[in-house]
Amino acid sequence: MSRIVVLGAQESGVGAARLAKQRGLDVFVSDMGAIKPDYREVLKKHGIAFEEGGHTADRVLAADEIVKSPGIPDTAALVKAAREKGIPVISEIELAYRYCNGRIVAITGSNGKTTTTLLTHHILKKAGLDVAVGGNVGNSFAALVADGDNAYYVLELSSFQLDGIREFRPDIAVLLNITPDHLDRYQHRMENYVASKFRIAMNQREGDHFIHCADDPESNAWLQQHSVKAQRLPFSIQHSVERGAFLQDGHIHITTNTSTFSMSIIELALKGRHNVYNSMAAGITARVLEVSNDLLRESLSDFQNVEHRLEHVAMVHGVEFINDSKATNVNSVWYALESMNKPVVWVAGGQDKGNDYAALMDLVKHKVKAIVCMGVDNAKLHEVFGGLVPTILDTTSAEQAVVAANSIAEAGDVVLLSPACASYDLFTNYEERGRRFKAAVKAL
Repeated sequence: MSRIVVLGAQESGVGAARLAKQRGLDVFVSDMGAIKPDYREVLKKHGIAFEEGGHTADRVLAADEIVKSPGIPDTAALVKAAREKGIPVISEIELAYRYCNGRIVAITGSNGKTTTTLLTHHILKKAGLDVAVGGNVGNSFAALVADGDNAYYVLELSSFQLDGIREFRPDIAVLLNITPDHLDRYQHRMENYVASKFRIAMNQREGDHFIHCADDPESNAWLQQHSVKAQRLPFSIQHSVERGAFLQDGHIHITTNTSTFSMSIIELALKGRHNVYNSMAAGITARVLEVSNDLLRESLSDFQNVEHRLEHVAMVHGVEFINDSKATNVNSVWYALESMNKPVVWVAGGQDKGNDYAALMDLVKHKVKAIVCMGVDNAKLHEVFGGLVPTILDTTSAEQAVVAANSIAEAGDVVLLSPACASYDLFTNYEERGRRFKAAVKAL
């Protein structure tokens, strides 16, 4: 019997452990920290052996294969020791792929992947397909496979998950964009991060499809140097394409094989330039899977967006409040500010990941009337934007930030929480940050 050790007992680790146990493998779960009560109960219920609060190296290194949670870096001592011993270290999506019988749509990118994943799932579900959604959003791929056979899987995948694949091959791979993010995990080398994203297509064959943004400089540079075996379907808002999708005269046009679909961007449920890209990527996927034009049009116009991503919270005395807590990097904030057409009171800050704010300067100058910092250390925001914006205030909680923003904003303005930073200085994650912001708005 094959011995599998799972490192990390969060969503992906527990899903991998359940699937491995279900398929008759000898499974042991090891977590450096404390396992959350809900996950501990799942492991107990399925009779899976585990340890927490530290790793027993001898037991971990007795594995035939190790499934590593995406949050654990390759530089971790135990991971390095396993590789030196010749023990394969894979990600949970690689394990799940071995037992998956359905067709896979895999979506990655620095920004927009959650929205595009949920939109694609919405379209396919509405078309009556037997489809599950998960990966980096919702349930892990392994948990989905353990819970039953679906005909289709729409998966959001991070670069960390893709780093641990070997055979994983999606029928349709979507690469939305590549902008600097998580560079601390990639030796601060952009080319390493780009290569990681392109792993999504590395096992694809001639009959598969690779959907990518023709306006993305990093993707284009990589594609000039490397080949992709799958059929390429680019999308662009800057120029027309023969096969794929493009924007012209306020309409998106999608062509796959012989059929053409077009729709006014005014009808799209998702607003803003970045969401034209996301809608195109989901639309191409739907047409490859032969979803009818009428159904696709309907689905693209009635989709409800994901929580914490440009989420309308409330209108208070003529001031609109928007929760974009999921914007944890500069590029996400660029998209958010770019889609605003009212004067902005920008709520920003948190744990800075070495941000370069240069790309935001022009947008901030023209659109932002005040900045409300929400973080423990806001010095960098003051330093960068002090000369551009007349008002910059410091706060150390969501409640303070909302009260401060509300005192500055006037009817016709928008208060935008779009932090550009991780949340860990004041919150456990971006979800908690977003919910606290929403609760504070509702309390006004």
